[in-house]
Amino acid sequence: MAFVQRWRVITAFALVGAATQLVWLTYAPVTTVAAEHFGVSESAIGWLANMFPLLYVVLAIPAGIMLDRWFRPSLIAGAALTAIGAALRLVDDGFVMVLVGQTVVAIAQPLVLNAITGIAGHYLDEKDRPTGIAIGTASTFAGMTAAFLLGAALPAESQLTTLAAVGTIFAAVAAIALTVELMRAGTGPAASTSTSLAAVRATIGDSYVRRLCLTVFFPFGTFVALATYGQALLEPAGVSADSASIVLLVNVLAGVVGCAVIPVAVLRRGIELPAVMVGLTASAAACLLVAVAPNLATGFLAFVLIGLTLLPALPIVLAMAERHTGTAEGTAAGLIWMTGNLGGLVVAGLTGLLVDTPAWAFVLCATTTILGVPLALRLRTNATTLSAH
Repeated sequence: MAFVQRWRVITAFALVGAATQLVWLTYAPVTTVAAEHFGVSESAIGWLANMFPLLYVVLAIPAGIMLDRWFRPSLIAGAALTAIGAALRLVDDGFVMVLVGQTVVAIAQPLVLNAITGIAGHYLDEKDRPTGIAIGTASTFAGMTAAFLLGAALPAESQLTTLAAVGTIFAAVAAIALTVELMRAGTGPAASTSTSLAAVRATIGDSYVRRLCLTVFFPFGTFVALATYGQALLEPAGVSADSASIVLLVNVLAGVVGCAVIPVAVLRRGIELPAVMVGLTASAAACLLVAVAPNLATGFLAFVLIGLTLLPALPIVLAMAERHTGTAEGTAAGLIWMTGNLGGLVVAGLTGLLVDTPAWAFVLCATTTILGVPLALRLRTNATTLSAH
């Protein structure tokens, strides 16, 4: 396959990855306005986004198995369902249809995000796979950024339909582009014909994969907790809602940059575990900084540092899983994403209980982040054992 064709597939996939996150968070920046428009509570609007991690936990492994067995049709189905779900929100200007559309996209999301390692494994040479995985992961955070920016640009109740329509158009264009590129490229030069169920079962029972999952559980949870409650935790320190929104936006932008750049350099030098441990330590220190001295300056510094150092751990771990598992990378990626979403539910839930005591909430986030360091050290022990055999 020609070099340009390979990267066109990756680019089209990145657009679909961004689309899943853009559609997921469509109503998050305009929760109050959307609640008034649809005549429901703000918590009901919150569930338009909250259902995504919950369904991911349920569907991660089945989606991974589908991708391992039928990679191209499963990925095309995920892209198409994302566009269809986004479009369903425009069929009727009521909450029920919006809920149906968001649910369809939530079902599609694991088929797309679990394919981040697979798309690189199927269509890129081994030396280029870390770059492909980094681009795929960064695209998801870019989609989050786009959702926040669109929400800021179209905040009025009269603009809700336009807001949903923009996401729908983007998702449809991305789905068409990926389908065309995948059909042109075929199954991929590095693709196996079909992953055996025995290989899938072996991956699920692999102790190294389980340790990779545990490594992302707490850090991913910290990111979700801070993204969810960051504004509320900074408010007692005199940080306005507008300023907090900027801090959170820059946090995600830093994550996009970090995910696109750091994993590539790290994986090429073979320093994955030291990089992950340094990132976790730096992020834990950042949480402690804002716990001890909460203000706009420390909040900005801490959230930027967390974006740059914590989020790149995800593509690094995904690349390690792809390299270790080979043909069952979809199942491995599904396990990692599922564990990360579980971490998000647990750590965000605990952080929510401490929202009235921000210092302790940030200490909790620091603690959960630093817990990833000994888990990463166990990966080193496991890797040494594997190489000895």
